[in-house]
Amino acid sequence: MSHPELVAVRTFLSTIDAELAQSALDAAGIESMVRADDCAGLRPHMQMSEGVELLVREEDAEEATRILSEP
Repeated sequence: MSHPELVAVRTFLSTIDAELAQSALDAAGIESMVRADDCAGLRPHMQMSEGVELLVREEDAEEATRILSEP
């Protein structure tokens, strides 16, 4: 069984912003995950330089981008 390809639909400056966007996708029935390279939360200042990515399945990327673009 193969795993679906994940793509980043948006990059944020903080985990909080990414998780707020993730909740909008959850409400629309789109599974997503937040990926941050901040040493498991021990170095949150690293989020500012690397960014925090919101990932979805490749087949959900277009719909997720549309949802995140709505005001």
